[in-house]
Amino acid sequence: MKSYLGAGLAVLAMAGIANAQDIGGSYTVEGTNHDGSSYSGTAQITLTSDTTCVIEWKTPNVSDGICSRNGDSFAAAYVMEDVFGLVIYKVLPDGSLNGLWTISGEGGTGTEILTPVH
Repeated sequence: MKSYLGAGLAVLAMAGIANAQDIGGSYTVEGTNHDGSSYSGTAQITLTSDTTCVIEWKTPNVSDGICSRNGDSFAAAYVMEDVFGLVIYKVLPDGSLNGLWTISGEGGTGTEILTPVH
C-alpha cells in the first residue's frame, strides 16, 4: 500500500510541475478597456521557475510584468508607462487565460483573454 501511495504522490507532483510549466509561450490578446473599447495584440510568458514567470504584452502599448500560477489561477502585476496594474486570470482547460484587470488611478476593470499560439 505504501508503494502505491508513494507512486501516486510522485505522479501528482510531476503533474503539478508539468501544469505550471505549460503556461509559458506566446499568446494572442483580445481585451476590453474600462470604457468598453477593444484592443488586441500579443503576449509572451517566460518561465522563471515552476510557478513564476515574466510577461510582456504588446497591445500596441508595451507592458512588462511579473506573474505566478496557483492551480487554475494566474496573476500578473505590470507596469505600463508610469502606472501599475494587476490582472487575474482563470486558466481554462484549452490553455487560454480569461482575465479581469485594473490599473492604478482608474476605476473599474477591463477584460482580457490570452489564447496560446500553437
